[in-house]
Amino acid sequence: MNLKGKTLFITGASRGIGLAIGLRAARDGANVVIAAKTAEPHPKLPGTIYTAAEEIEKAGGKALPLVVDVRDEAAVSGAIDKAAETFGGLDIVVNNASAISLTPTPATDMKRFDLMHQINTRGTYMVSKYAIPHLEKAQNPHILMLSPPLDMKEKWFAPHLAYSLAKYGMSLCVLGLSGELRGRGIAVNALWPRTTIATSAVRNLLGGDEIVQASRTPEILADAAYAVFGKPARSFSGHFLIDDVFLSGEGVTDFEKYRVDPGKPLMPDFFVPDDTPPLSR
Repeated sequence: MNLKGKTLFITGASRGIGLAIGLRAARDGANVVIAAKTAEPHPKLPGTIYTAAEEIEKAGGKALPLVVDVRDEAAVSGAIDKAAETFGGLDIVVNNASAISLTPTPATDMKRFDLMHQINTRGTYMVSKYAIPHLEKAQNPHILMLSPPLDMKEKWFAPHLAYSLAKYGMSLCVLGLSGELRGRGIAVNALWPRTTIATSAVRNLLGGDEIVQASRTPEILADAAYAVFGKPARSFSGHFLIDDVFLSGEGVTDFEKYRVDPGKPLMPDFFVPDDTPPLSR
């Protein structure tokens, strides 16, 4: 399997998981569209769409950095058309952009509620909607959501209802679109990490460097996404994948390489079902 010449449209790709997925594809010589908001350096967050583009090019791919707010319909539709025009088509869409606020209901202002739903659920729906006409023309088209399995347990909703609703909304898009698009040959799947991932969001919002040290690197999701894109779109769709379980099934045995600090116990992520098969490492 090789992604040389394939075009990926990745939201939130200026840093973290989105950038890691782009860099993995770039090593094959893929075209990577970096669709994100950060055009100017942020005081607390590393990277811009332009620094990400430089990394993609250095890794061996072709990059198209585009300023895209996934809440803006005109920006989304224009960016997808620009991507297809620039590279002659569109093969893969990764809905990675996401907003998070882990607050209980009384402490969640409606502006923050709306932001999470506009970016997570609505943004995922809208990017997918505008990508469909282009993906239909591709040889092996995939849509991938960075969203959790639909494990409808009270414990996932009670502590931070607004965020859980918005995040599960992305997964409901997987459930619906996989069925809607199966006859058109477009695969739609979800990918989610078993553990916390060492990103700026984890460092800034979930506990700082201590949690980062107990996390895995974004490369585990990049490798898992890469394996998903190699699957036949007409037969591999509607799956809610946990990163290490899926990679284990693909023959990966060394998960130590993904640990930030092998000496620290790994921190479990939200939304991982209790019946997820355990791994030794």
